[in-house]
Amino acid sequence: MLVPDQTLNLGILAHIDAGKTSLTERLLFDNGAVPELGSVDAGNTRTDSGDLERERGITIRSAVATFVTGNLRVNLVDTPGHPDFIAEVERALSVLDGAVLVLSAVEGVQAQTRVLLRSLRRMRLPTLIFVNKIDRAGARPESLLADIRSKLAPYIVPLSTVTDPGTVAARAVPSPLSRADVRARTAEILAENDDTLLARLVDGSPPSVPELEDLLTAQTAAGLVHPVFFGSALTGEGTGELTAGIASFLRPPVSDRRSPASGIVFAIERTADREKVAYLRLFSGRVGERQRVTFHRTNAGGDSSEVTGRITGLDVVGGPERTAGADPRHGGTAGSRRLDAGSIARLRGFPGIRVGDRLGAATRPTGHVHFPPPSLETVVRPYRPGQEARLHAALTALADEDPLIRTRPAGGGTTSVLLYGEVQREVIAARLLRDFGVEAAFDPVTPVCFERPTGVGEALTEMDRRGAHDFWATVGLRVEPAAAGSGVGFVRDVEWGALPRAFHRAIEESARHTLQQGLYGWEVTDCTVTLVRARYRSPASTAADFRNLTPLVLMRALKVAGTRVHESCQSAEIEVPADALGPVVGFLGTIGADVTGSVEENAASWLVGADLPARVLPELTRALPGLTHGEGTVWSQPGGSRPVHGPIPLRERLDGNPLDRDAYLRFLADRNLARADDTGTAHRGTPVAHSVTPEAAPRPRENEQPRGNKGRK
Repeated sequence: MLVPDQTLNLGILAHIDAGKTSLTERLLFDNGAVPELGSVDAGNTRTDSGDLERERGITIRSAVATFVTGNLRVNLVDTPGHPDFIAEVERALSVLDGAVLVLSAVEGVQAQTRVLLRSLRRMRLPTLIFVNKIDRAGARPESLLADIRSKLAPYIVPLSTVTDPGTVAARAVPSPLSRADVRARTAEILAENDDTLLARLVDGSPPSVPELEDLLTAQTAAGLVHPVFFGSALTGEGTGELTAGIASFLRPPVSDRRSPASGIVFAIERTADREKVAYLRLFSGRVGERQRVTFHRTNAGGDSSEVTGRITGLDVVGGPERTAGADPRHGGTAGSRRLDAGSIARLRGFPGIRVGDRLGAATRPTGHVHFPPPSLETVVRPYRPGQEARLHAALTALADEDPLIRTRPAGGGTTSVLLYGEVQREVIAARLLRDFGVEAAFDPVTPVCFERPTGVGEALTEMDRRGAHDFWATVGLRVEPAAAGSGVGFVRDVEWGALPRAFHRAIEESARHTLQQGLYGWEVTDCTVTLVRARYRSPASTAADFRNLTPLVLMRALKVAGTRVHESCQSAEIEVPADALGPVVGFLGTIGADVTGSVEENAASWLVGADLPARVLPELTRALPGLTHGEGTVWSQPGGSRPVHGPIPLRERLDGNPLDRDAYLRFLADRNLARADDTGTAHRGTPVAHSVTPEAAPRPRENEQPRGNKGRK
């Protein structure tokens, strides 16, 4: 048997129900990786590994399976098709070398299809197009090619044609480059991106078949053109040609084994006993079992941390080294103990590891992965009293497996979950019950808002020489706007030696935590916080003094700067019948949507683009059937934000309210007393640690009239 010496990590992407999971199963079966063909309807597919996925017939999380063709090992990453899990697709792109975009020969180019190809182009991933379901009634291969050119990608190279479309007798007939008409048509398409080739065609010197194959491969690798194949995953028609196209046009990257190890964790699974298993794609170097490695992590606030441990288990996906009795062409993994650059492995030994953790530099030479933040929020409560801690632990475990599931505290000791859509909420509820035995109730979904500073503010609190102060610390902070999408930056405009390093760290960590709730209770983003003054007194000062004082100073500075509340928006594409265009556009205006464009798809339908607040999307979804006689469809994805107009929504404060000094000091005192009851000792850095109570003590010398400039940007 030929042992493969190259590995290609391939993504299968599609709009929901286009047949990508069926195509994955067909490729595995046809290439000898599985003994029988899995079926979505039968619920026995290999890549939809979770019970929920098999029950629903949709893919929720990326799964990996392997087949071998010639000397090429192909790791198939089957990604979600439902729009609620679009961020899962974007995350999977970071580990791919190429992709197959699946279209239905009946439904054709759909809204999410366009979004997926835009993501692939942003990552500059080579992409083939597979038109599935040619045997289904309504299949229209010829007109679909025109739609692909006009709506999806102008430069496509069809490498097969279809006979008897829409019938059980449908066949995909190869269109080899050896045919003169195919060769001439392909050369004309490639010449659109190659002036040298264009000159040769003008001079009457067309390229040979090998030259044309090399040119097609090069332009495919550059993302300039997309070879197109027709077929049926259900019957296997045309999938052999697709496999050959994968091997011919999607080239694996050069393996860089001599450089330091660099990779990224892109998925987490748990064993039956809840042990974490991490999927690692290695970009360079090599790692082995029992090796000690360090993973790096940067959270949403910009803080960095490390996870260090020893690899206790390493199974290379599709690895050639197997235990006795295992077929090396199958997707099993037992026995592979070393991971080389370009491959994927399952790692054990890191209980604290999370999706997105980086081994080494973990940089890709191309592209940038964009994860749009969730735009919806819901509060989760246990049905049964007394299960609050168990629910919190379960949600934490889910967030560990998938950081795109974000949680944060809500009022009354509850927890809120940030979501992309209703289906994701249903999946989380089902997983909580099935995997953790917690039945949960979800409040109605509400939109997520955030705050941005509108000006510059500065505040200062200093220690009083007489000791009449609440904290042994001096802190001065300035807050100002930063570029949209930049998050929170922290700058030190004081000498490092002005404070011990632990005190600097306490100030920054406290500042980032404080900005989780701004003037109106929403998270503050797109700003820069600068430490402009700092002083301590040894041995009285502690890190807790700086940690607890920082919120008071920062919120005063933020109040001077001012903030504006923004609400999350959705970018929607709405397909409507031609006679419903007017009513739909009119309705979009009534709900505050901005129509970004409308395109006539054909004589019978239009495609309308719109940006709208996330809070009104359910209203559009409910109204669309009545406006379009049941024929309209809408697809949306997170699409930025806009300032809130009208009454400003408020979020309940959970931070003791550092906008109110007395209330905040009482909050710290109560917290300190609670800790003292638990441990028998009081904690430093809170008012009760000092002999002077907040009520009796003279106020510290503070910047009572903080400097600011609301007009400065």
